[in-house]
Amino acid sequence: MQEPTFLILTALAGEPLHGYGVIQSVASLSAGDVKLRAGTLYGALDRLTEQGLIEVDREEAVDGRLRRYYKLTDNGAGALSAEAERLRRNAAAAETQLRRRPLMGGAA
Repeated sequence: MQEPTFLILTALAGEPLHGYGVIQSVASLSAGDVKLRAGTLYGALDRLTEQGLIEVDREEAVDGRLRRYYKLTDNGAGALSAEAERLRRNAAAAETQLRRRPLMGGAA
């Protein structure tokens, strides 16, 4: 799973959000490292909806424009949980290997 997808699913895990809310949440979750553009986000939302990982929660008219809220599905929660576990295992493996690294004197 690519990082933007992981972060979109993570953003939607807590509550339904509209597109701009997802963009803000992803930026916050990634400490500003991932900045989604609207075109990228809506393509991802369409793909994740087709895959059954998210679904439309509701639609609201705001200032004459339709605002669509998305929520995580049970399948999406399962995929997110599995990916979080995979990332934990990989991080633990990296930490183990780093502890085994011989200490060198002086600057790296």
